[in-house]
Amino acid sequence: MSPVPFSSTTEGDDSLPPERLLSIIRFQTEIAKAGLDLGEVIERVAHLAQDLTEAAGAALELAEGEEMVYRAATGIAAKQLGLRIRRQGSLSGLCVEQGAPLSCEDSETDPRVDREACRSVGLRSMVVMPLTHGGIPVGVLKVLSERPNAFTPVERNTLRLISEVVAAAMANATLYTAQVEEARDLFARATQDSLTGLGNRALFYDRFHQGLKLARRQGRRLGIALIDMDGLKRINDSCGHQAGDTALRTLAQRLQALLRESDTLARLGGDEFAILLATVNDPEAARRFGVQLAERVRGDFAYEDQVFELAASIGVVVFPEDGADLEALLREADLAMYAMKRAHHAARD
Repeated sequence: MSPVPFSSTTEGDDSLPPERLLSIIRFQTEIAKAGLDLGEVIERVAHLAQDLTEAAGAALELAEGEEMVYRAATGIAAKQLGLRIRRQGSLSGLCVEQGAPLSCEDSETDPRVDREACRSVGLRSMVVMPLTHGGIPVGVLKVLSERPNAFTPVERNTLRLISEVVAAAMANATLYTAQVEEARDLFARATQDSLTGLGNRALFYDRFHQGLKLARRQGRRLGIALIDMDGLKRINDSCGHQAGDTALRTLAQRLQALLRESDTLARLGGDEFAILLATVNDPEAARRFGVQLAERVRGDFAYEDQVFELAASIGVVVFPEDGADLEALLREADLAMYAMKRAHHAARD
C-alpha cells in the first residue's frame, strides 16, 4: 500500500473517543510532572506516547545538523537510543523539512524512508509528528509498529494532539535550561579569580559560611589556612608583573595539587591565598599540615633567564579552638602566617 501523508486538519478532535481524550489529559499531567529537566521530559514523552497509542515502540528524534538523532527511545526502538540517521532520505528528516505530520503504512514499500534504519529498529509502520520551537521544527515524535498498516486515524490524531503538548514542554525546559546555564556562568564568573582560575574571595567566604553552619550543627571542626607568597615584590621588580603573575599561577598549581578534593583553595587577592579545610580531626595535625604544605610548595621558579625561589608562608587555625567566626579565625591565621614569614626571613639572614 502506498505511503499516506496526512494533515493535522483533516481529522478533527471529535474523531477521538472520550476515553482517548481522557488519556491525553492524563498525558498532559504526566508531562507536567516531569518538570523542567529536558532529558526527563523527552524520556517520559517517549514512554507515554507508546502507551497512549498502544504502539510497539516510540522515539523522540532531534534534528542535529544533517542528522536525526534518537534522544529518547522505548519498546522496539529502545536499543537504538543515540542512533543517527541522515535527514535526507528519512521520513523523520522529511517531516522536519515539511513541518507536517507524516505516516508510513509499510516501510518495505515506502520510498521516503531509510529502509535499513527501519529494519534495524524492526518497524514496518509509523506515524511521525514534527516538534516545533519558535515556529521551527526541531525534531519529531514518532510511534512505531512491527506490523504494516498498524495505525488508525485515532492514533494519528492522538499523536497530533500530544505533540503540541510535547513541543511546549520542551520549549519551557529548553528556556529553563538556558537560564540555569546562564546563571551558572554568571556565578562562575563572579566567584572565579581570572588570573589563577581558582575561586576568589567571594567564593571562599561563601564556602566558609556554609561550612561553619554545618560544623556547628554537627559539632565538627573546620580549618582555615592563610597563605602569603614570599618574594612576589622581588620577582615583579626584577622581571615585571608578567613574571609575578606567572609565579602566582605556579604557586596556585602547586597548592592545588597537594589538597584533597573536599578542600577549597581560593585567591583572596594580591599574593594572598586561603584554603578551607573541610575536615579537621586534630588541631595540632592541621597546624603541622600547614608547615608541611609550606615545605612542599617551596622550589625554584624560572622566568626567562632568571631563577627565583618560590615559597609561601602559611598560618593554620581551627574552629572552634581558635575562633568562633570568620573575622576571629582570619585574624589568628594572619598572626600565625606572619610568624612563619618572620622565621623564613630569619633563616635567610
